Amino acid sequence: MKKIVTLCLVFFSLLLMAKGQTTKYQAPEGFDVLNAAVPQGRIDTITYHSKTINHKRKALVYTPPGFSKKKKYPVLYLLHGIGGDEKEWLNGGKPQIILDNLYASGKIEPMIVILPNGRAMKDDRATGNIFDSAKVQAFATFEKDLLNDLIPFVEKTFPALKDRENRAIAGLSMGGGQTLNFGLGNLDKFAWVGGFSSAPNTKPPQELVPDTEKAKQLLKLLFISCGDADGLMLYSKRTSEYLTKNNVPHIFYVEPGGHDFKVWKNDLYIFSQLIFKPVNPSTFPEYTVLGFPATTNIRNNKYPQVLPDRRVVFRTKAPDAQKVQIDLGKKYDLQKDTGGYWTVTTEPIKPGFSYYSLLINGVAVADPASETFYGMSRMASGIEIPFPGDDFYAHKDVPHGDIRVKEYFSPVTRSWRKLYVYAPPGYDETPTETYPVLYILHGGGEDERGWAMQGKTNLILDNLIAEGKAKKMLIVMPDANVGSGGFTANGVESSLKTFENELKRVIIPFIEKSYRAKTDASSRAMAGLSLGGIHTLFTGINNNDMFSHLGVFSSGFIMPLLEKIADTQYAYLKNNTDTFNSNIKNFWIAMGGKEDFAHNNCQMMLGKLDELKIKYTYSEYPGGHTWPVWRNNLYNFAQVLFK
Repeated sequence: MKKIVTLCLVFFSLLLMAKGQTTKYQAPEGFDVLNAAVPQGRIDTITYHSKTINHKRKALVYTPPGFSKKKKYPVLYLLHGIGGDEKEWLNGGKPQIILDNLYASGKIEPMIVILPNGRAMKDDRATGNIFDSAKVQAFATFEKDLLNDLIPFVEKTFPALKDRENRAIAGLSMGGGQTLNFGLGNLDKFAWVGGFSSAPNTKPPQELVPDTEKAKQLLKLLFISCGDADGLMLYSKRTSEYLTKNNVPHIFYVEPGGHDFKVWKNDLYIFSQLIFKPVNPSTFPEYTVLGFPATTNIRNNKYPQVLPDRRVVFRTKAPDAQKVQIDLGKKYDLQKDTGGYWTVTTEPIKPGFSYYSLLINGVAVADPASETFYGMSRMASGIEIPFPGDDFYAHKDVPHGDIRVKEYFSPVTRSWRKLYVYAPPGYDETPTETYPVLYILHGGGEDERGWAMQGKTNLILDNLIAEGKAKKMLIVMPDANVGSGGFTANGVESSLKTFENELKRVIIPFIEKSYRAKTDASSRAMAGLSLGGIHTLFTGINNNDMFSHLGVFSSGFIMPLLEKIADTQYAYLKNNTDTFNSNIKNFWIAMGGKEDFAHNNCQMMLGKLDELKIKYTYSEYPGGHTWPVWRNNLYNFAQVLFK
């Protein structure tokens, strides 16, 4: 009996926890049901003269429970959609019931709510062809009616606070577009703006918020919401992406549902609790129910989903599995539901690209919902986590080069091998032009696909070239896996020597024969990440007469494993300091901060280079030993090449 009672208490506690989580981000059951036991607000009709259209117009007004003309109130202007009028919210959304229940729970500030007709024309009924150009134009005309006629009337007729900090605007669909257009276009009038499922009348983000610094300063809250199955998601998403890129605090609330009042009632429930009170912008990313499918998902798979605060929701079906985990460096246990689906929400993940694996009954497998990448010495799943500042490798409307896959026979390894080549925009259209070449190497556990797939080399260079920040160049991404001696001092040394031979005897001649590549040392560069950085050090130092630029990313001679190799290289540099400094125009070294596990080896190497008076450039980009760091390294290194 004691066990049964304990289990019941545990179950009840979990139920309460689940309910608490739901009510924070989503309305609970009964939130829009009339409760006769709580105080009720009042709905009235008001009539005002519109100088804008020279006509009398109607609106509804909600006054809260206990309303008193002796008290001053903030005001929310709540707008309808293209097929509605001032009664649409009342008939479909029950705003008075939602607000009454929230008042009774002490969750919102007392406020006046104005429900106007957003179609500013003499015949403002939602009849006939609601998409008629004159009727659509009337929704834009309403901005003048709102600012010059309705707001002054409300503030003269009701005990309304008249400063912008006590004025909010929100709306659904067409009214959501109006809200964003009018609210963000008149920040001297509104401090609280909520666009629910905003329609195509929403202005492009650059027009909505041309001055992002002003928006940061004046907005108290910008709330953008949309149902995940809403066909108008594009307009909310593009606005949020622009705001995120420009670091404008806002809530992007994604919820289950389409373009209907189930969604909009929930939006009002959430939005009304946030306005006219102190808000903490650092909590804004938490306000969502759903995220967006990761860009690395295969086709239309909804999961993994990335939430605004970089948490990730994983979901997979494995009805016969006993245990399922996600391994992102840290392991997360998934919970199974009655349908055989396993789900977990992680902690915030590092921005950019991360490898991960599904562990099913302890066996690591690729997630069938995600793209796979060769990394960790096997095919693994990968996920992209967006972040402000990642647009340097975004798909943009610029001229694009392409990635070409070439196979060649190597007499060094006596085998057929493969490499990837980036050809810049216009390569095929300019048959007489020749190009400098960057040879760039992957890290341990990866291959020639690394820089092309995980590294997004083509997008980085396309964007840099379009902006005039980088020269047009060929980029060769070979497979540096040529050794078989394992990760021992002798094994690594054998691999370094073999690849040096492969590059000099096979790859460079093959590229210069197959492509219009410049053949002088001043037009050649070499770079690599991690183990590829050690290859760059070994081959680049030994053959500094063949290259003019060397890039070493997250690397350095591994001590004490490679002490013998390092000493040989340092001895060479000591005896050839002037020659090396003259030949290598850019010896560019970068690390992923102190959390980069190669950091200590790199610092020891830099100390030795200083001692030998070798010239170099050093920088750090936080992120550890990861692809986001190396993408940034390529972005910056490419800008100094061949100039």
